[in-house]
Amino acid sequence: MKATVVDLRYKMSDVLKALDRNENVEILYHGKTKGTIVAHQQPLSSKVTEHPFFNMLHAKTSVEEEIEELRGGRHRDL
Repeated sequence: MKATVVDLRYKMSDVLKALDRNENVEILYHGKTKGTIVAHQQPLSSKVTEHPFFNMLHAKTSVEEEIEELRGGRHRDL
């Protein structure tokens, strides 16, 4: 998609829709390209089974102990 500076001001919803469609938007100023807005690539979501807390019931430690280990205690730094 090509958009002028005026389009950015008055038709930003169209620009955002183009970005949602993973289109790059060229910014034109006096008919010349000044820059490009590149659509952000969303990372592919992983499966729930690949999460480290999946199937935590069969783990040897409790959930509370695991969370405390991850967070760290405020007295651990002393």
